Amino acid sequence: DKQGFAMYQGVALNARVRLMISNHSKCYRRGRQGERIRRSVRGCIVDSDISALNVIVTKRGSEPLVGITDVQAPRRLGPKRASKIRKLFKLDKEDDVRNFVIRREIVKDGKKRTRAPKIQRLVTPQRLLRKQHQMEFKKTCRAKTATLREQYHQLLVQRRQVALEKKRDKSGT
Repeated sequence: DKQGFAMYQGVALNARVRLMISNHSKCYRRGRQGERIRRSVRGCIVDSDISALNVIVTKRGSEPLVGITDVQAPRRLGPKRASKIRKLFKLDKEDDVRNFVIRREIVKDGKKRTRAPKIQRLVTPQRLLRKQHQMEFKKTCRAKTATLREQYHQLLVQRRQVALEKKRDKSGT
């Protein structure tokens, strides 16, 4: 309704009611198991208090609805993700996706311009190079930690030997 309370299926009123709602219900997501809460919801009967209705046309009648089913509106925006552009135009991996982006025309100050979305998940040479650098960096880090681990292990062995020698000297005297 106009205050923002959702309509609740099964409440045969055109007014607001307070219901005890549990899990697996609309208008509520439980925190703990078995938890219930009293919520204000609106009945499912449409009245003048309703501010918006979401409706889906499931079946066409004999005559078209003016402005809804008689007009075929084109898609204003195309896909933005590279794989979805490939899927829409049935492209191969070798085809350049940038040539197939759906552009829209904009008239600003009497000039016509086209705008296109930034393609996401587009594999470019720069991105491949960046990935290669990251992999090389990981390899160098692994090698560095391996050498540091080996040095630390040698230091421990050396300290253990020194401690054993001291122990022997004390027991020998």
